[in-house]
Amino acid sequence: MPKIVPDRDRWLALGLLAGILLFGYLLLVHTWWTIPMLQLNERIEGLQERDLRVRMELRQAPAVRERLQAVQAQAARTPGFMSEGSVQLATAALVQRLETAVGEASPGNRSCAITNRSPLNDAPGQQSFPRAVVQVRLRCGNPELAAVLHSLESGAPRLFVDNLNILAQRSFFLPGQGPLGNQGGGLDVSFDLYGYLQPQPQATPVEAGRAR
Repeated sequence: MPKIVPDRDRWLALGLLAGILLFGYLLLVHTWWTIPMLQLNERIEGLQERDLRVRMELRQAPAVRERLQAVQAQAARTPGFMSEGSVQLATAALVQRLETAVGEASPGNRSCAITNRSPLNDAPGQQSFPRAVVQVRLRCGNPELAAVLHSLESGAPRLFVDNLNILAQRSFFLPGQGPLGNQGGGLDVSFDLYGYLQPQPQATPVEAGRAR
């Protein structure tokens, strides 16, 4: 006569079997197959997203190249850096630019003249780019000073005015001229005029060894 297995024992046996199968799946299939496959899928998705970004950037390359050429052309028309190859040459160019601006604002120095122009050397490493600096002192009327500053800061290459100090005077003298009264507002003006030079490319170790 066959032995009748109680339902409770049957369900207990099924539960134990299911536990063994689940443990085997976690130990063997999930650890050695499922997890690596999930990681591989994530890597594939990441590479696909990266490939999509690269493709989009490549599609934008012609527009970026065209924009770059336009910016380069504009920079060539209005250069920001001074073209001189040394600070000394750039300083001489600054003085010439200053003299031109003053001469245009006041022909014959009738109402504006340079009373001092002294080169100023930056300390090594003080600036990110090499620059030429001239300390300037002028005796000018109001309109002439405005014209000089506008000429200096609006031309090409770009020049900058810093440490501007203006003192009003009731009268002042210009070289070769008689005293000027309040006409135009006599001003004693001092400032620093400077421009940046194009940084020189750094020599490679091989080039430096050859130079020695």
